[in-house]
Amino acid sequence: MIDLQNLHAFITVARYGSFSAAAKHLHITQPAVSKRIKSIEEQLDVRLFDRVHKNLSLTPAGQSLLGKAETIYQASTDMQRHASNLKSMVTGELSIATSHHIGLHRLPPILKQFRQQYPAVTLDLHFVDSEQASHGIEKGDYELAIVTLADSLPEKISSQLLWQDPLSIVVANDHILTTKRQPSVAEIADHPSVLPEVNTYTYNILSTALSERLLSAKVAIHTNYLETIKMLIIAGYGWSILPQTMLDDRLTILTTELHLCRHLGVINHSERTLSNAGQALLNLLQNHADMLFSK
Repeated sequence: MIDLQNLHAFITVARYGSFSAAAKHLHITQPAVSKRIKSIEEQLDVRLFDRVHKNLSLTPAGQSLLGKAETIYQASTDMQRHASNLKSMVTGELSIATSHHIGLHRLPPILKQFRQQYPAVTLDLHFVDSEQASHGIEKGDYELAIVTLADSLPEKISSQLLWQDPLSIVVANDHILTTKRQPSVAEIADHPSVLPEVNTYTYNILSTALSERLLSAKVAIHTNYLETIKMLIIAGYGWSILPQTMLDDRLTILTTELHLCRHLGVINHSERTLSNAGQALLNLLQNHADMLFSK
């Protein structure tokens, strides 16, 4: 029988294209990853990867076997979760993903409560972009992801709205746009901006709103971390959009006719069984959101 740890190592190396990146994701050493790959190659009597200088790629055999390996590993993981659920115990490892902003500004009280109620659960927390988190849910890397929700998600991804996250257009207090009582969107767009990468949900919200007015942003810097964007705005590198939870007296809000808002929520794979730990965290997230909506 094929060892599931070896199978997981094969899938992870193929996904990240690197033994070192796979080792970091699996929380083991690089030699341990190499040993697992060597073991499964010997067991199957095929070479799974070509190693040419520093480049790593799947062999034809590796490409052919990857899909089957992912199916077998996910089926095994699902069976283990189901068996654990039968015991009605909230234990084991829970792998979740979230963005830096949500992790810093939304999750701390929820994770504190989760830790207090379920101390036997080991949390495997990954900070990634919302787009990466969604892809990770599809691939089975994470059980839950708390992210910015896209307008449309893959068919097998279930989502639940947790928070509305209004966005404001902001500049440094000494920016020239603060001298205007209410600058038009066109005037704002004509100035340099500091925005998230073009493939992010947050960028698309702004880009869509500008496109509807036949405008586009003049981007000076792209970066995905909202905390970094805030720092660059304060330093005078341009205007941007930020959640209202991040605003302080070092920033000036520009009042416009734009009403921008992100939808933050939790996603999971609809065809995979949630562990008891995953369900417990999902319940806490839902209860927290319900309390906010009821205020």
